[in-house]
Amino acid sequence: MREFAFELAVCATLEAESDGIIARQLGTHTRIVDVVEICPGPEFETRLEITSETIPALAVESDVGVGRACRPRDAIDAASDRATNIADRAVELGFFEAERRGGSRYVRRAVRYPEWIGRLRAFENKPDLGRPGDLELQLRKDVSLGLFDEVVLITESYVTGAHLNRIPDPIGVQRFDPETGTFETIREAEPLSTTAPGIAVLESTPTRVDIEPVTAAEKTRLRRRLAERAYGKGWRPDELPGCERANASGPPFGPDDALPYCAWNGRFVDPARECGPECDGYDPAEPPGTDVEDVRADRTPWIKEPDGVRRRQVGLDRFET
Repeated sequence: MREFAFELAVCATLEAESDGIIARQLGTHTRIVDVVEICPGPEFETRLEITSETIPALAVESDVGVGRACRPRDAIDAASDRATNIADRAVELGFFEAERRGGSRYVRRAVRYPEWIGRLRAFENKPDLGRPGDLELQLRKDVSLGLFDEVVLITESYVTGAHLNRIPDPIGVQRFDPETGTFETIREAEPLSTTAPGIAVLESTPTRVDIEPVTAAEKTRLRRRLAERAYGKGWRPDELPGCERANASGPPFGPDDALPYCAWNGRFVDPARECGPECDGYDPAEPPGTDVEDVRADRTPWIKEPDGVRRRQVGLDRFET
């Protein structure tokens, strides 16, 4: 099975078992991670209520508070025009509120940013261990940095002792059957230290390894940014192909889904890379009518159109939700 279809099947299975958020293809400090699970933290419900999309990182990290309003350029760590754009986006999402004073625009937070992020789990998909590529280096990067609470390798291959010897000890290993959506645990993952400083492996060659120390505070910031991107992105492709031969389907164990299945190829396809006039089987048509976001909202805690946060003024420059 191709890695893209394998990854979709893994995500569908993880989503069915999770009470959190599943997303795929997310960049970290040093690499792209195949699949990420965000487990709920203590204020997960509050995050659900704010917006269905990713809140800009610089808005979350800004000095804009929930009390006294301020000008974006004074509180957001960016050039003036960019600070304004970030504030505008945060207002659009309902994370900031805006008002005008003497011709100037001021913003304040509509709500304190919640402590909604629990454990972060990373999954590296490698259906065929006979073609590992840079797998060992990728996993060593994860262990060295310690951005995730645990990291698991998922494969369709039979796992031998030789395979395990090449995989860093803290990495869990699971064998996955994409036809039935079942996991077999070969080795349990060991917890990684996410609160201690880490080492980012930037580049590695046979004669040189470039590294960068990462503080505990920076790791916290990176984890929050990753979780925000995961929340807004999810794992299903955003759009289904506009082709007569495209269907909205799911893996064999869960066919009622909104994944891009191509009847001409006889498999799932990546719309961004494989669909269009360059494909010999392309036959322009309206995309399948299934709403990808509706499926996500139906199967996860994520809310497609949350009510947002409403506040009332209880005193001069004092608000409460």
